[in-house]
Amino acid sequence: MTTQTQSRRDFLKSATTAAAAGSLLPYWFTTSGPSALAYQSPNERPVLGCIGTGDRWHAVGRNAMAFSDCVAVCDVDANHMGAARDIAKAEAEKRGVASEVAMHEDYRHILDDPKVDVVTIVTPDHWHSKIAIEALQAGKDIYCEKPLTLTILEGKQIIKVLEETNRVFQVGTQQRSEMGNRFLTAIALIRDGRIGKVQRVTCDIGGAPVSGSIPVVDVPEELNWERWLGQAPLVEYRYKDAEPRYGNSRCHYEFRWWYEYSGGKMTDWGAHHVDIAQWAIDQSGPDQGPVSVEGTSEHPVPFENGWPTQEDRYNTATKFDVTVMFPNGVEMHIVSESPDGNGILFEGTEGRFHVSRGALKGKPVEDLEANPLPDGAIQEVYGGKEPGNHMQNFMDCVKSRETPISDVWSHHRAMTTCHLANIAIRLDRRLEWDPVEQQIIGDSGANQWQTREQRKGYEIDVSV
Repeated sequence: MTTQTQSRRDFLKSATTAAAAGSLLPYWFTTSGPSALAYQSPNERPVLGCIGTGDRWHAVGRNAMAFSDCVAVCDVDANHMGAARDIAKAEAEKRGVASEVAMHEDYRHILDDPKVDVVTIVTPDHWHSKIAIEALQAGKDIYCEKPLTLTILEGKQIIKVLEETNRVFQVGTQQRSEMGNRFLTAIALIRDGRIGKVQRVTCDIGGAPVSGSIPVVDVPEELNWERWLGQAPLVEYRYKDAEPRYGNSRCHYEFRWWYEYSGGKMTDWGAHHVDIAQWAIDQSGPDQGPVSVEGTSEHPVPFENGWPTQEDRYNTATKFDVTVMFPNGVEMHIVSESPDGNGILFEGTEGRFHVSRGALKGKPVEDLEANPLPDGAIQEVYGGKEPGNHMQNFMDCVKSRETPISDVWSHHRAMTTCHLANIAIRLDRRLEWDPVEQQIIGDSGANQWQTREQRKGYEIDVSV
């Protein structure tokens, strides 16, 4: 390790947290603006490696490069990787810095690089946990997109390794920091008793799309399909020109609609809204979570023993209504459609209100004009800090070694609820859950769904 690298690492460990003053925009395409001013000196900027550089990375990667210097990008799609390299070089040139950006198909080259301090993980969901665990073991701090896990077991494995390595880990659930503070205000309203005791919460997260039959085609020359599949079963590549963005496929953006790689809307938007809901009702901490989960659903293909029987089309749930009961008596509904639209409806003994990325509405919200929240109420929700750019919260914590606002422990509890919901609708039965022991009660068959078989060579080797 060079003297310069050692000096930078010492600085990152000892510096105090910079003031958060990021701009607030309505969706994930946030900019850093004045919040990045504290990261202009080379010694103040961590060295960044980017693992996964597809669609979502264009927001995450640019945000990260406002605070750090990218030296390497990795992707199994050469087109994605080349475009990311060009963007990283252009971002460096904006700062007047000459930059060489290495390209790797194998993410382990980034993890093996002693220069790299932090990594962003913006891969398909089924790759998140394995890469994150190995990055922790390699001594890297991590910003990983949601959902962090494909199974409940993966959450337990990540937590074990995180506690062993004591790294800084931020999950990309930007609703905890941004969106005009709407979700933070919602939690502050609840904590200030504005709707009395919360009785019911409805999370409208939308349903997955349908695709029709998708034909087998040749794998694009630029794509390493076998490595893209990773731990998932080895299957043929399918693609058909169609809407939405990339056409119907088993790959890239559309991986979300296949249980082999993701969990449909239950883990896509559920990772946002269920997370906020459990935070608001104080069910996101250790030993907290649901006690029962049951629901109804519609899937685009027939199922047998919880698995789709057709492999030529999307298979995640298009419609669902899941009821989740918590030990504090709160009833949560996770639905694909509701009268209020995408967002979270909180109902209590003394009122109700709805929060989404675009609006916060209801009588308790209107009453704020005459009866505002106490000073510092939103900051208190945000751990005593001024909320702002989600990426800056991560980078500040890299310096201070504090826990970021979207921590792995609370995310694991929210994702456990989402995974249990998918298990319940796929097996079509009610589940009783012990949130302390983290086990399904009285159903050994359903408990087996806490994990999945992983293809040889891509296993996660962590015992819990």
